Amino acid sequence: MIDLGISKLALIGAVALVVIGPEKLPRVARTVGTLLGKAQRYVADVKAEVNRSMELDALKKMKDSVESAVHDVERSVHQAGSEFEKDWADATGELSSDRLTQAALDPSAPQYRHPGKKWRLKRGATPQWYKARQGVRTKALSGAARVARFRPSIK
Repeated sequence: MIDLGISKLALIGAVALVVIGPEKLPRVARTVGTLLGKAQRYVADVKAEVNRSMELDALKKMKDSVESAVHDVERSVHQAGSEFEKDWADATGELSSDRLTQAALDPSAPQYRHPGKKWRLKRGATPQWYKARQGVRTKALSGAARVARFRPSIK
């Protein structure tokens, strides 16, 4: 960088005052100041862009490392799941063969029977007496019927 001290600035100011003149010197100084400000902003923008690109590269590397870690975990979970399924199939295969031999030995043991088509309806049915006691509406009323039912009687 250029080493500018107070003595060098004073010398430059004196030469500018003589060369430019006292009438035009303030306008030239403002112009030089605005140009220096624009140059500083441009340099700051370039620095910020370089920093952003460096951070973007770092983020890309971090993203790649996280994705590789996710793929490793996914593979290990898939392997563990397949091993579990294999062990489960072996265990349930042994149990089913034990049940078959037990059923062959004891024919009086109860067998599984599917509950039928209406099992959801039977479990979810609420008795009518309970609905009546709780005040649950069992039938839908039209608007006119509701007005007729709740219209105050004139006596």
